[in-house]
Amino acid sequence: MTFTYPMDSLIERYIDFLIIEKGLSSNSIESYSTDLAEYIGFLEKNQIFEKNQVDTAAILAWLVHLANRGLSAKSRARHLVTIRGFYKYLINEKLLSSNPVKGVDIPKIGLALPKIMSIEEVEALLDAGDIKKPKELRNVAMIEIMYGAGLRVSELISLKLQDVNLEAGILRVMGKGSKERIIPLGSKAKSITQQWIDTARPLVLKHIPSQYVFVARAGKPMTRQAFWKIIKKYTVLAGISKNITPHTLRHSFATHLLEGGADLRSVQTMLGHSDISTTQIYTHISREYLIKMHKKFHPRN
Repeated sequence: MTFTYPMDSLIERYIDFLIIEKGLSSNSIESYSTDLAEYIGFLEKNQIFEKNQVDTAAILAWLVHLANRGLSAKSRARHLVTIRGFYKYLINEKLLSSNPVKGVDIPKIGLALPKIMSIEEVEALLDAGDIKKPKELRNVAMIEIMYGAGLRVSELISLKLQDVNLEAGILRVMGKGSKERIIPLGSKAKSITQQWIDTARPLVLKHIPSQYVFVARAGKPMTRQAFWKIIKKYTVLAGISKNITPHTLRHSFATHLLEGGADLRSVQTMLGHSDISTTQIYTHISREYLIKMHKKFHPRN
């Protein structure tokens, strides 16, 4: 049997579209590719080989299959979003006349609020490092930048000297989808980063040239794993009982801005969110905070 548009060929075209037209990161592309490969494998096992054979029943069967495998509602929702994008592409390219995913609801996952730190916990984390030591000064500067600018880990470790203008107090960051954004830096982040670049960084590099702001051995940039270990170490030293990750600092940055009166659009811009609905989750955290403070301090509670 021959097919005009074999499913694997369509997947390849869609992935090319995501890379070239959408400019998605390699991590996102890998995730989409994996999800779609699993989906196509499921269709083949059920003797579905052509795009026109897929109907709503097949999509629902796929979701049931994922549930039977023990995937959470959140993971099943991600898989559904992936194939929704795939079929939307086929419709737009006029490779398919009807969308089998239309009308299939995303599994309810509830509102998963990200964990955040209090301002006191952030200060304790920053005070845990001995900045008289070159590498400790680097570590503290990384945490200051991470919290002070709300960066993703990948953005932090890939920062280059040319991206940092400490005199103007700004960072130039290349985020997801190769989208550039400019983020202001506070005085404490500027001061500690300037100190790192001027005094400690040359000692760590030992005359080895490097374009990266935060360097490890042989002038190489810090890795995600290394920074994660730093956060874990400082969490213990600071006596913080919460499970703190690098991304917790980004969540805390956004929440503390909103608690301080920043508007949602500004926070969206600084975080690099393409959709404001992604940023809106932090308003729920701020609302919880306000309720907590009201109960704690209002005389009629």
